[in-house]
Amino acid sequence: MKYPIIAYGDPVLRKKATAIEPDEYPHIKELVDNMFETMYAARGVGLAAPQVGMSMRLFVVDATPFDDDEPELKDFKKAFINATILEETGEEWGFNEGCLSIPDIREDVYRKPVVRMSYYDEHWKHHEETFKGMAARVIQHEYDHIEGKLFTDKLSPLRKRLIEKKLNEISKGMVDVDYKMKFPNIKKGR
Repeated sequence: MKYPIIAYGDPVLRKKATAIEPDEYPHIKELVDNMFETMYAARGVGLAAPQVGMSMRLFVVDATPFDDDEPELKDFKKAFINATILEETGEEWGFNEGCLSIPDIREDVYRKPVVRMSYYDEHWKHHEETFKGMAARVIQHEYDHIEGKLFTDKLSPLRKRLIEKKLNEISKGMVDVDYKMKFPNIKKGR
């Protein structure tokens, strides 16, 4: 099942998501599958639960599209439940990022190249792993979502001012996308 993606401006994107317990979500595998289906339909490489209106500490990533540059990312597909960043290391590097909740805006964002994570997969198996390169970047981007942060928060005040009008238009549904979205500030009766 494909969910509508929540657009910029919705309060769920700014709320720190809550941890989930196995008994709360006995059908977590189905939710994870639906999130992957939603992400693929929108041609994304990551999707966090707040982006589909659920304030829970869950996100999915598939960094396979980057396997031309980083062959180790072939078939890199994972679900992260109750993830915690244990450590971020290395010299920050810039990359042009976008977000399914903020369509048509891409900006250079600086992140550390290595991240060590503690998380559970969709089978509630615990993992502690280190990720690097594009995998680390995609994971950090999605992790920000469960912390109530967006990639635009990492921009300079000047860049934020330059895209402010476009962000307001997105929240009002004044954007052309080919996937289903839910807009927080759309006028009723349109």
